[in-house]
Amino acid sequence: MRIFLSILILTFSVYAKTLFSNDKQVDSSQYINSLKDLVIATQKTRGLTNSYLNGNQVALMLVQDAKSDMKKAIDSMESLGLASDPVISQKAAEVSKKLAELNRKAFKLDAKVAFERYTEEIANVLALAQMVSKRSSEHMSPFAKEASQVMMEQMLPLTENVGQLRGMGSGIAAKGETTTEQREKLLIMISETNKINDNLQRNMKDLVAKGGNHYNQDIGSKVLKMNESIQSYTAFIKKEFYKDAVKVNPDNYFDAGTQIIVQIISIYNETNKAILDNSKGWI
Repeated sequence: MRIFLSILILTFSVYAKTLFSNDKQVDSSQYINSLKDLVIATQKTRGLTNSYLNGNQVALMLVQDAKSDMKKAIDSMESLGLASDPVISQKAAEVSKKLAELNRKAFKLDAKVAFERYTEEIANVLALAQMVSKRSSEHMSPFAKEASQVMMEQMLPLTENVGQLRGMGSGIAAKGETTTEQREKLLIMISETNKINDNLQRNMKDLVAKGGNHYNQDIGSKVLKMNESIQSYTAFIKKEFYKDAVKVNPDNYFDAGTQIIVQIISIYNETNKAILDNSKGWI
């Protein structure tokens, strides 16, 4: 009898794995991971291009690696199951085509124009990310739906705001001076960065409260450290870029911004992992 019950329980467990797991949630998780890689690589390409066009020759050696990462992310997106969605596929193809065209001619553009063009294309990638989140939400659990929304509408936009601060600031540092227009834009970026960060701080507390069993125990300290890094970075910008002569090492400044984005992405990856874990169902 005990043997029979053991077999019955084991059999039910196997079927429960099939019945209560969520493959579509997994598909979405994989796709938004590749989207994240594309956003980060494009942001890096923008910043390095801006730094190079403003006189930092060292940045030239790094741009090609960033462009290569963009292509890898696009290839990954095209290979995933969610790429079979015709609406997503069409939007992704448009994004890919425009990015490829921009990469070919970016060095021939004025630094300001190139920066703005990349920023426009990143906005299109973020729009694609939000589209994916919305089209996939009907197949997700309540926790995964909320987590995906936070990732697409706060985490990725936060990397973009930090990326803009990093990219514009590294160009200013390379040139050694700043304009009134640039100072005004930096203040707007800082304000928006802090706004998104504040919202993310609150929403991460809610997510961890609802799905803490899917997160590592150190997630709270990671979110706090990210917040401290952002506050320190924006304070540095206000101190050093509002002088007549800017004396900031462009590479060090760029790297500092990159480290903040790495922190945000670490939280993003943990949240995506939580969505995957949540998709496994009852067992």
